[in-house]
Amino acid sequence: MRIIDIIGKKRDGLSLSDEEIHFAVHGYSAGDIADYQMSALLMAIYLQGMSLDETLALLQAMLQSGDLIDLSQVPGPKIDKHSTGGVGDKVSLVLAPLIAAAGITVPMISGRGLGHTGGTLDKLESIPGFRCSLSKTKFTAQLRRIGVAMIGQTNRLVPADKKIYALRDATATIASIPLITASILSKKLAEGATGLVLDVKFGSGAFMKDVQAARTLAENVVRTANGYGLPTSAVISSMEQPLGNAIGNWLEVQEAVQALQGRGPSDLMEITYELGAEMLRLAGSTKTRADLERIIDSGAALEKFLSLVAAQGGDQACLLKPKRYPAPKYQHPLYSQGEGYLLSIDALAVGQACVTLGGGRNQMHETIDHKAGILLWKKCGDPVHSGELLAMLYSDRKDALADAFLQLKNAFRLSETRPQPPSLIHQIFRS
Repeated sequence: MRIIDIIGKKRDGLSLSDEEIHFAVHGYSAGDIADYQMSALLMAIYLQGMSLDETLALLQAMLQSGDLIDLSQVPGPKIDKHSTGGVGDKVSLVLAPLIAAAGITVPMISGRGLGHTGGTLDKLESIPGFRCSLSKTKFTAQLRRIGVAMIGQTNRLVPADKKIYALRDATATIASIPLITASILSKKLAEGATGLVLDVKFGSGAFMKDVQAARTLAENVVRTANGYGLPTSAVISSMEQPLGNAIGNWLEVQEAVQALQGRGPSDLMEITYELGAEMLRLAGSTKTRADLERIIDSGAALEKFLSLVAAQGGDQACLLKPKRYPAPKYQHPLYSQGEGYLLSIDALAVGQACVTLGGGRNQMHETIDHKAGILLWKKCGDPVHSGELLAMLYSDRKDALADAFLQLKNAFRLSETRPQPPSLIHQIFRS
């Protein structure tokens, strides 16, 4: 069997056999297949797609590439949440401790930034000392002790997906439904989750650009998950504008802490509570959205997040006293050139500007400036006066500020009349 034949077969729109998919995945994971060959196969899959059987075979091959975590000794349901990615999406930082504070165990394996979207691991690693790598023993013990753990993939946990995930980011093959489906579910099945809530985002700041593509992905993930006996809900949500006001790793951590203190932006809290209610439902809990709101108000969710950070070596003091965190060297304001109401914010442009500032990656092995990012001072529907501040840009690189400013200056569109508030939640698919 030769990888070049497999590439050619998929290039021509033919279905791959289970054996061919396993050969490609395990060969790449072992280092026997080069990046440029796997890149070609990923692009062929991106362009030609995969059947359900092919997707199941890809998922199985990824699972077999490494270890599985046995959480049978952790009592109760184990419910995870995953987002397909967006701009300003710090929901996991709020939701995981919130659901754990509600008494549901949350084992969460997250990824790094992909393209213009931020990654939960990058956000967590902006907290000084935070360790995203735990052994299986420590991961399980932490779940038993505090009910939540947030880690990345180790070299033994779905290693094939880890390599392919990074390569997709560098080869413009992110927005492939079968690749996304297999990547998400391989991590969730490997971590021992008994239920999954998926946030499928669509719009300018998402990989799925329209609601129909989001529906297709949601249906595909739920159908594939059902094939493995994993109860799954998929919530379709809008990413036509950034979520919350902060974009960039440390800035988003600060906003997540504010949300846990009961001071979160309304759109961030809406999606958090909606996803949280689905997690409670999958767990068979009698708690409701109103209970989640009370948990936030009581401070229990914040305490759970602080416990999580402490358990994984992070500095709690920086979270409660952010002035202790090193400030970015440079900042640049973006002012409005007109008057009216803010009609739209191009979330893609905002995400790309954040990458330019240093808050994301253009290549697999680039380092991130955790302090870089953007704070929005206006959201869709807000009144805007000429000369009023729309956003503030932050970076340690002065040249990056100028480039990002050019990317961002046309991202804000005004209207003479106040627009209707954008709808955030569009549909829910349940298994």
